[in-house]
Order: sequence, then structure tokens, then C-alpha cells
Amino acid sequence: MAKKYVITSGKGGVGKTTITGSLGLKLAESGLRVAVVDCDLGLNNLDVLTGVENKSVFDLADAISGRCRVKQALVESPLNKNLFVLPSCHVFSFSEVSGQGIKSAISEIDSLFDYILLDCPAGIDLGFHRAVSCADSAVVVVTPTISSVRDADKVISILKSYPLKSVSIIVNRIRGDLVLNGKSLSEQDVENTLKTEILGVIPELDEFNSITTLNLVGESDKALKLIALTMLGKSNKTYDYLKKYSGFWGSIRKELKGRL
Repeated sequence: MAKKYVITSGKGGVGKTTITGSLGLKLAESGLRVAVVDCDLGLNNLDVLTGVENKSVFDLADAISGRCRVKQALVESPLNKNLFVLPSCHVFSFSEVSGQGIKSAISEIDSLFDYILLDCPAGIDLGFHRAVSCADSAVVVVTPTISSVRDADKVISILKSYPLKSVSIIVNRIRGDLVLNGKSLSEQDVENTLKTEILGVIPELDEFNSITTLNLVGESDKALKLIALTMLGKSNKTYDYLKKYSGFWGSIRKELKGRL
């Protein structure tokens, strides 16, 4: 039976879909079979990030409506042979795609995978509840801003009404120089405010936030690997986003960064 994580957020635009695909890829690279499911109906792009946008014949709505089997809608990602994508649909009928329908589709492929990651639409509307009802754990993506943390707090309060095994946080787009200058919330600030365990942090880097496929390199790649290891129970470390600003050269780097 697969471990099923819903990746959600209070606000849109915090990097939730990229993190879903990236974590799926990192878990697949460790030799595990992973499925990423796009539950963001109508506003979906997980297929683009995982490189299957021109490879899919069927989608989630087709599987739920019976036009195909769920296994037929799965597409192997060219990024890794262990990573499979269950794409969403751009045009759909709410009568075709219900929470129970998605749950039944997930149950059909449960035994085929080690991990199933559900990309949840932002907010707390029907799409949120459809996705969460299929998961046994939740990860809330938040950026270190007051507005994002406030919205994440609302999401976490709703998640507590579900019988989830765990709820944790990924702090995305954090900048060490701004944290040290007191211009941004720190990882600890976010954790203390939300009273929820931090699963990992990801630095603010152009290489991570402007990609069209999951070809991560450098520091963002290191951060995602650490999060994947934590999910596997092989580590409890988080990415040290303050390291490059420590010491003599770090202080110079921080000063130069602050002037840009």
C-alpha cells in the first residue's frame, strides 16, 4: 500500500505544483515507484513540469468516468522510469469528477506504488476537500510572508478535522540575507506561528522558480533531496539557508545582496 501525501497551500503561487513534481522525482530517484496525481482540475500544469504533456492519451476524468482504466491514464515520466503521472483535465464536468471518484481511482493504483503525491488546488474550496480526502498525510507549502502564513494557518486548522497521520510544512522561497536582516520571517518563526512541524525548507533561487521542467540543480536540488530523505525516515536535517551568509565572506555576500 502506498503512502499518500496531499501537497496543499493556502495561497496560490507558492510553488506547490513544482514541489509536488520535484519530491516525486527525488523519491523516484531513490528507487521507489511514485505516482504524482494532478487534482487541480482546470488549472493544471503538473503534466508540463513532469514532461508528459504530449504523451498522455487519457486523464483523471476519463478514468473516473469509465472511459479508460486508471492504469491506462498513468503516464511514465521521461525524467525517471519510476515516476508516473496521472494528469488532470483542462475541461471537465463537476458531475464526472467527485471526491469519491478520485478516491476510488487512487485506490485502484494504491498497490502499484510506494508513494502517491496529490497536487491539491490552492485554497479551501471543494477541490481542496476532494484531494485531502484521498490522502493519509498532508504537506502545507508556505512562503515566509505574513499573508502566506495566515492562509496556511487556516488550511492547517481544516486539515485537523481529517484523520491524517501527519501534517507538516515546507517553507519555500526563503532568503537567508533577508532573514538575517530581519526583513523576512525565519523557518523558526513560521514553525512557531503555525505550531506545525517543518518538513523542510527551500531557498529562493531563480533556478528553482523559473523552470518549465524539473531539471533542478545546485542548492534547490540539495534542499529537495533532504526533504525526500526526511520523508523516507533517513534524515531529519533541513537545508541550511543561512550557511553562505556566515563568516567573513558571508557577511560581504549579505551586504552585496542587500544593495541589489
